[in-house]
Amino acid sequence: MELSQPIYHLKRRAKLISRTEGIPLHAALDRVAREEGFRTWGTLAAQVSPRGLRSTILKKLSHGDLFLLAGRPGQGKTVLGLELAIEALRRGGCAAFFTLEYTQAQVRRSFRELGEDPARFGSRLRIDTSDEISAAYIITELASAEPGTVVVVDYLQLLDQRRENAPLSQQVASLRAFALERGLIIVCLSQIDRAFESTGRRVPRMTDVRLPNPVDLGLFSKVCFVHGNQVSFG
Repeated sequence: MELSQPIYHLKRRAKLISRTEGIPLHAALDRVAREEGFRTWGTLAAQVSPRGLRSTILKKLSHGDLFLLAGRPGQGKTVLGLELAIEALRRGGCAAFFTLEYTQAQVRRSFRELGEDPARFGSRLRIDTSDEISAAYIITELASAEPGTVVVVDYLQLLDQRRENAPLSQQVASLRAFALERGLIIVCLSQIDRAFESTGRRVPRMTDVRLPNPVDLGLFSKVCFVHGNQVSFG
């Protein structure tokens, strides 16, 4: 579907709506997306993202990887995370999607918007929306996961929101060790600091990752930054 304007113009329009009407940016982005014929902004962003990106990413990933997939809000990283899970499932593998952002109904609707009925994958797909999600929770729940399972965590910074959870740095280290031990591919979606918008750079980099608390980003074996139609691997 062809957009009425380039995506950066649409995003600018959404920011204006957000400011003038006092509504959250994500709500303004979704409104603009609906005006363009899409259900959500994430679906719109995925539509205009480089074709074959999910296949390209999966080809770069190996068992034991802890992968950082980062972008600003509205850049389609959650949809891309879902697409990675779908691609793994289509290849006959297993996938898990852990989210502290969305409900079961929202995640399942997103699957259907991407052309897949999550029910058809049966036990090969796990969708978990528990408020208890943390590294320790994921490790416990996936203790018997098949090697090669693609695990998407939505999103990194939210793992740090409960006081009773371990520090984020410790959680990331635990996920890295668990990925290596079980031969899993763990994909952590991540926010990018809003200051990136004023840098003039086309794609974020490691120093742009939003970190309320210190984390050794070197624990991630591979990284990918997305912004508009630009993608950068590290």
